[in-house]
Amino acid sequence: MRCHGGVIGSRGAGVPGSGSGGWWVGVPPAAGAVVMATGIVSVGLRLVGQAVLSWVLVGLAAVGWGVLAVAFGLTFVRDRGRWRAHADTPAALCAVAATAVLGTRAALEGWVTGAGVLLAVAALAWPGLLVAVLRHWQHHLPGAVFLVCVATNGLAVLAATLGTIQHRDWLTWCALAAFVLGLGLYLAALTRFDLRQVEDGLGDQWIAAGALAISALAAAKLTAWPHWTGAAHATLRGTALVLLVLALPWFVVLLGAEVRHPRPHYNLRRWATVFPLGMTAVATLSVGSATGVHWLRPLGQVLLWIAVAAWAVTAALLVATSLRRSR
Repeated sequence: MRCHGGVIGSRGAGVPGSGSGGWWVGVPPAAGAVVMATGIVSVGLRLVGQAVLSWVLVGLAAVGWGVLAVAFGLTFVRDRGRWRAHADTPAALCAVAATAVLGTRAALEGWVTGAGVLLAVAALAWPGLLVAVLRHWQHHLPGAVFLVCVATNGLAVLAATLGTIQHRDWLTWCALAAFVLGLGLYLAALTRFDLRQVEDGLGDQWIAAGALAISALAAAKLTAWPHWTGAAHATLRGTALVLLVLALPWFVVLLGAEVRHPRPHYNLRRWATVFPLGMTAVATLSVGSATGVHWLRPLGQVLLWIAVAAWAVTAALLVATSLRRSR
């Protein structure tokens, strides 16, 4: 069902054309946040040398991505009405962001072919979903509105990573274009975000910080392109630092709101809390490396272990909730 201007709930009730049965009916687009969160924490663990934990999480993310891909494919084929109803909500862009995060993790492992396939899949899905979401935008939206930026700059991060690895200039130019567009979309989303969600949100209000963090990561990735020299390189380095500096106060404000108004019960949108925590950690580590600001690395490590703890708690709540419902 819908609430707060187009966020898909955890079930499919009330969606036109939802009469068909099947396990995929209970898999909403917002479930992509599980893959996003798991994938980005895996990336962070790899950056700090925790290979075993990183492999475990990327395996879980890959399995989750496969389940979601099958569910969305079956929905498209068997229940077009439900598919159309889902596609015009910001949560639909979780599919693009999740694919980009998984592709980035694959690229870091050197699996450039697989990463390239995932980039192609995400890039093909992105424009149609983005246009559908923008056409149905309203005011006073929850944090999911920032997924327009997250999905776009997720593509920028993956394209920049692959462009650097494969020495493909055209990929890096595409990454730069996506990065600039992503920043514009962040500003547009900010004007439609309901600030009351900082206190009342069910988890996805954290995407306001995660969107800035992934933008900072995209800028950091772009600095690795050897053709950026002089003023261009300095501008990208400075932009990465500014975006990170803007993301960190969001982190503090949102954490303070959680302390004042604790929401301990499990909700699918809690994965949209874990993703920004992990993304902020990865952005801090990456921006520190790209800019030579060495004190950012220990800060990034602290943020990463906070994200790992949040992932573990949220996963435990998911398992407990699933077991309780199965009884």
